[in-house]
Amino acid sequence: MRSLFILISVLSILTVCQAFIPSPSKQITTSLSSNEDVVLFSDDDQETQNLQKNKRWKNLSPAVKARIIKEGQDRAIRNKKKREPSADKKRRLMMQYKTAMVENKRRSRVERPFPTNSPMRANLKDIEVGEMYNGTVISLTDFGAYVDIGTECDGLLHVSQITRDRFVDHPRQVLAPGDEVDVRVVNTSPKLKKMQLSMLPKEVLEEEDEDEEEFEERIALEDLAADDELWGEIKRVTAFGAYVELGCVAQGWLHFMDHPEFEYGKEPSDFMKVGDRIRCWVVNVEEDRERLRITATRPKDLPGPKREFRMRDDSYY
Repeated sequence: MRSLFILISVLSILTVCQAFIPSPSKQITTSLSSNEDVVLFSDDDQETQNLQKNKRWKNLSPAVKARIIKEGQDRAIRNKKKREPSADKKRRLMMQYKTAMVENKRRSRVERPFPTNSPMRANLKDIEVGEMYNGTVISLTDFGAYVDIGTECDGLLHVSQITRDRFVDHPRQVLAPGDEVDVRVVNTSPKLKKMQLSMLPKEVLEEEDEDEEEFEERIALEDLAADDELWGEIKRVTAFGAYVELGCVAQGWLHFMDHPEFEYGKEPSDFMKVGDRIRCWVVNVEEDRERLRITATRPKDLPGPKREFRMRDDSYY
């Protein structure tokens, strides 16, 4: 009896252990009921999915495959850029900026009427100052434009010599590479290979020359000090103020907010006109840069006229 009891106990233990040992079919099952098992996961399922993916990939057209590969490469590059150090990112962006600047400069080049070394080009010494010539805008800069009029070098058309009708902050507001313009030769230097051009009418240029001759002995900037009183004439009105002729070696700059008639909402051209005479005071002098800033509003720290007021008892204070 004792042997039979031991045998039954061993068989019971083996039965319980067998229930917890996975089957060799590599499948995990769950019992929904006493008569039905459902497979949740199998190693064969993964192999089947891989085969299906490979089969779909083989059936794709070469163009679709190339596009998928390209998208994956671009995604990998973007992820790499996100992880790159800030110094490398700054260096990369700077190189992109320089490349874009070179490309813009290359695109802005204009085909000339004939090559620069062509024998058809005239010498600077044969160009008559004051005559009008038809030219082609070659390039633009912050301070003006270079125009080809068929000579051995391009002429400089300064931004201040384009028009007097409105303020031109940059030549691209009026001109573009490739435009044909009529310009007047103002000055030439065959030795230095330089030429100055202008688009202003002849009357305006003659008036400016008369102003230069009128003040043969101009006031030096070193002789001026802050709060000095001067009288001048407005010569050019811009979007931020006006240039005033004061008889000095440099014209004075008058900001529109320093004008006594300034009001918020008004444009400088509404209360500042070319030819107006104006009383002004020196604000700042920059001798090294030949700049002179003035104001048309009397400085508050200047001593004013003394006034006497009579009291009722005929006394003064």
